[in-house]
Amino acid sequence: MPYLLVIDSGNTTIKWGVHDGHGWYKQGRIAQTQRESLSAVWRLLPTPSSIVVSNVAGPSAESALRDVLSVWKIIPHWVTATPRQCGVVNQYMEPARLGCDRWAALIAAWNMKRQGCLVINVGTAMTVDVLSDHGEFYGGIILPGFASMKQSLTQQTALLTSAEGCFQAFPNTTHNAIHSGIIHALTGAIERMHALLLARLGHDRPLECVISGGGAALLRPHIKIPTIMIDYLVLEGLRVIAQETTPIASS
Repeated sequence: MPYLLVIDSGNTTIKWGVHDGHGWYKQGRIAQTQRESLSAVWRLLPTPSSIVVSNVAGPSAESALRDVLSVWKIIPHWVTATPRQCGVVNQYMEPARLGCDRWAALIAAWNMKRQGCLVINVGTAMTVDVLSDHGEFYGGIILPGFASMKQSLTQQTALLTSAEGCFQAFPNTTHNAIHSGIIHALTGAIERMHALLLARLGHDRPLECVISGGGAALLRPHIKIPTIMIDYLVLEGLRVIAQETTPIASS
């Protein structure tokens, strides 16, 4: 049975999965700071017939992954955004400059929904990308994620600390004011992009949007538009890309 190994190497975390053509055989995640331990984990996997990688963590992460993957005599496919792939049309001014993780997530969302939506990833940064009803990627926004916003605020403001807070409609402690303010900033950006998308497409009803990433669960209860949460959205996109280029046979 042929196995596909897909890897989403992000700024903070590496997510990976093995697909057997029917479903996910195994999935996992590990911090970038612990990526050397992937050798021991992946040695226990079935030998993959193909490997597809999205890496946005820079050259050192790519070099480390190449070393770990060299245990198999397979040339990995390192994904880059293209003008058109898997039904998605990339309208970025320079298509190749779109992050490969964003591209894979857009492909996954289009493969699932086949209609206009926002594709939201909440990690170290939050991206909110826009798909049309015809699979066109119009563009999107990037802003700091929850932890990045909080770190920036507390590091640059003398009297604020990084203590944990919770969401309140009308925060009455400094910690809760920081926590709630960041939630409002991030969800407000999502809801504004949703309003712009509805106006662009001429829809009069909310569109169900796709949200993923380590911070998705924190934001989702506060988002006032329909959302579906997909834990491994980029991996799903890499799987679709792999099927288009080297289909996995089913037994």
